[in-house]
Amino acid sequence: MSDLPRKAVTRTAKLAALPLGFAGRSALGLGKRLGGISADLVGQELQQRTAQQLFKVLGELKGGAMKFGQALSVFESALPDELAGPYRATLTRLQEAAPPMPAATVHGVLAEQLGEGWQEYFTEFDDRPAAAASIGQVHRAVWHDGRDVAVKVQYPGAGEALVSDLTQLGRFARLLGPLIPGMDIKPLIAELHDRITEELDYSLEADAQHTYAEEYEADEDVVVPRVVHQADQVLVSEWLEGIPLSEVIAEGSQEERDRAGQLLSRFLFSGTVRTGLLHADPHPGNFRLVTGDSADPEEWRLGVLDFGTVDRLPDGLPPTIGEVLRMTLDGDAETAYELLRDEGFVKEQIELEPEAVREYLLPIVEPACVEEFTFSREWMRGQAARVADPRSPAHQLGRQLNLPPSYLLIHRVTLSTIGVLCQLGATVRMRDDMENWVPGFAPAAPQEETSGEEGTPDAEPESEPEKPSEAVL
Repeated sequence: MSDLPRKAVTRTAKLAALPLGFAGRSALGLGKRLGGISADLVGQELQQRTAQQLFKVLGELKGGAMKFGQALSVFESALPDELAGPYRATLTRLQEAAPPMPAATVHGVLAEQLGEGWQEYFTEFDDRPAAAASIGQVHRAVWHDGRDVAVKVQYPGAGEALVSDLTQLGRFARLLGPLIPGMDIKPLIAELHDRITEELDYSLEADAQHTYAEEYEADEDVVVPRVVHQADQVLVSEWLEGIPLSEVIAEGSQEERDRAGQLLSRFLFSGTVRTGLLHADPHPGNFRLVTGDSADPEEWRLGVLDFGTVDRLPDGLPPTIGEVLRMTLDGDAETAYELLRDEGFVKEQIELEPEAVREYLLPIVEPACVEEFTFSREWMRGQAARVADPRSPAHQLGRQLNLPPSYLLIHRVTLSTIGVLCQLGATVRMRDDMENWVPGFAPAAPQEETSGEEGTPDAEPESEPEKPSEAVL
């Protein structure tokens, strides 16, 4: 394969074959059951084959198809146990790798973007890709000044592939729904369609990465590699050495998992406040644990990669979420409900019981109710089942709520990050991060009585903890 299959008819044929394959395997499974083979064994075999075919095709096509697979992979922890086994390996495989682009194609892109003498930029260039993603792959190299760098090269035809894939996937989104119980696949595809085309513009990605790198320079918890050089389809950044987060998920110690989870939480809540940008692609392939030659996980930092998909929010995120969460925890159902209505989460023609809405939200905000919370696949599955069961009150109420378009990406990023925390099984002090970084969430500090003349207090009130302004997640 010299590059992405560019012709729409070729990509459409591969994707269109997926639902036919699902149906064919279901018919085969029925035949086996009629033949006396255990339904459980047949079901497990069907799930395994379905997962293998789906993610084999998504990985081969790269583009929007692979991006969709990566988006699904962070929700793996919501799968019931009987489904999780067959799907887990194939879902998580997409987080780190895809079939590589041949060296000749890579050289052709570099010559087109950097000039025929592109080799002069580097003292070394490894033709073997170090990583492959949805619209490009990364090569390790040494820049002409001696710095180790990561060279991100965009696949030829990536733009056509994105549009073709997501259009085709949208046509049979309903058939993919059972992969992730409780997740509405069609809006996810629509949102991906609107957002990830920005990834094709490496100048936007370079600007976003530069902003994050400047803000987190010398930060104790987060490190972002600096941009070295950028062209339309080539992005050169400083190389970031570290342990892939997927490895920590697969085989990390509990101490390593807890540290990774705490750093993810801190980055989730602090990033937009500090930069005016929301890193919107939180799957494990985009994170590294930077050890700094220390064996103590408490000294590790979170390395953050890939700023191709960001939400630009110069004024920060709407403060309503922090205020609603605080009121939910404090039992002020009426005020929380009115804020949700004002913000468009409850449409004008809908009337709901405020206390019922509070009861719907409470389990979701459980991690913020305690000093530290242990995320788990079991907890995630419980949340997914609660809102997915048509017979449950939570499902009925959830269907009447509305997610305003401006919150769609925020919602997906938050859910995705929580999904990764559940994959880690990490114990996290999330409430601390929310109180530090979410305006409106921290409880108001008590103020002392004043005894001086009116308007001239003789004692300063206790100040609230220092918090960033005008932003919330």
